[in-house]
Amino acid sequence: MESMRAIGAMAGAAAFLAVLVAPAGARTLRCAADAVKVGTTCVDKYEASVWQIHPSNTWLVKRVQSGKATLADLTAAGAVQLGCNFAPYGHAAYPAGFPDTGNWTAVVGSTPPSPGVFAVSVAGVVPSACTSWLQAAQACAASGKRLLTNEEWQRAAAGTPDPGAADDAFTTCATSSANPVATGSRATCTSSWGAFDMTGNVWEWAGDWTSNADDCTHWPAGLGDDVSCVGGPGSAFSNLPGVMRRGGSWNRVTEAGVFAVNASNDPSEPRADTGFRCGR
Repeated sequence: MESMRAIGAMAGAAAFLAVLVAPAGARTLRCAADAVKVGTTCVDKYEASVWQIHPSNTWLVKRVQSGKATLADLTAAGAVQLGCNFAPYGHAAYPAGFPDTGNWTAVVGSTPPSPGVFAVSVAGVVPSACTSWLQAAQACAASGKRLLTNEEWQRAAAGTPDPGAADDAFTTCATSSANPVATGSRATCTSSWGAFDMTGNVWEWAGDWTSNADDCTHWPAGLGDDVSCVGGPGSAFSNLPGVMRRGGSWNRVTEAGVFAVNASNDPSEPRADTGFRCGR
């Protein structure tokens, strides 16, 4: 009997150890309410809105970092959305302590040190733009997330409609619109995985750096005729890194789509047509 118990105990220990050492992809992936499961990655449902939240508001910071924060939580707490401070955005400018370089300085008294700037995935707001890649990477990190790799972005975008010049202001993706639209407001502009607005609205920074592009072409018509700005013969900026931007923006018409890619901008360059999306 004792030997049987010992064998059972060893078997249980072995099973527990197997769970501990199992590769991440072999475990059950549970994504927070603000994200969708795409393979082994939790991808934010919505393009990022960036918010200034004082680190002393630990309740809200924890809500953000756990993927549970709502727009009502943010507004009730007096959080301020950051990005382009001009129409059609009207967001507050980034504070001096959170520059285009991403080399932020901590909010005085924050423990652990924090820039007080967080990326959030919520519906119902115009996404934050005028955000450099370097700022986007830091805002994702403050929220316990990261920028999606180019591969992860492409997987998450699968199945997103490509309306081209069509724009009925309700169901099509925003690719031929007067302005960017609120996140999630185009009800059918979702990927097969459930991520919103991956075609059009604002370009989205991906995590990958590459050579700075100075030439553009188009994908073959069978792949949507989406714009492709990668590589080129060389220019005065060819010694700078370029960063992948994906999906196109609200005014790219037929050039926007799930294959649209533009690597003609350096990581420290904020653009009014470019936002981002985080994942875990």
